Amino acid sequence: MILPLIAAFSAGVLVILSRQVNGRMSMSSTPMISSFWNHVVGFAVLTLIGLVIGGLIPAHIGEMPWWVFTGGAIGVVFVASGSWLITRIGAVNSTLLVIAGQMVFGVIFDLVRGAPVTIWASALGIVMILAGMALTQRRR
Repeated sequence: MILPLIAAFSAGVLVILSRQVNGRMSMSSTPMISSFWNHVVGFAVLTLIGLVIGGLIPAHIGEMPWWVFTGGAIGVVFVASGSWLITRIGAVNSTLLVIAGQMVFGVIFDLVRGAPVTIWASALGIVMILAGMALTQRRR
């Protein structure tokens, strides 16, 4: 159980690092240019990894519903908006709002698909995230 926790924490570190780098690039250009280069370089790296490991194209790709491919478009919006937001509201606020959005919609998606959800614990988590953001807004 410890390995998935370390992997999740590491992914969080990489997300904020990526957002910082993309935000810095967007300050020198635009959020769209920053997002474009993020995805071009990511595509190149993923292609190289795919050539080494293989298996990037599933055998049953033609049987998959069309909407499973919308994740890439959603990712473009996420990266571009992150590049724009981080330079305007800072790393802490943009991260807290992203996490709050993930929590709210994660609970909604779990409820819709019938997954076990402890509403009070999820609501408390969302309130704590928003409280953390409110605390960062206090004047010193």
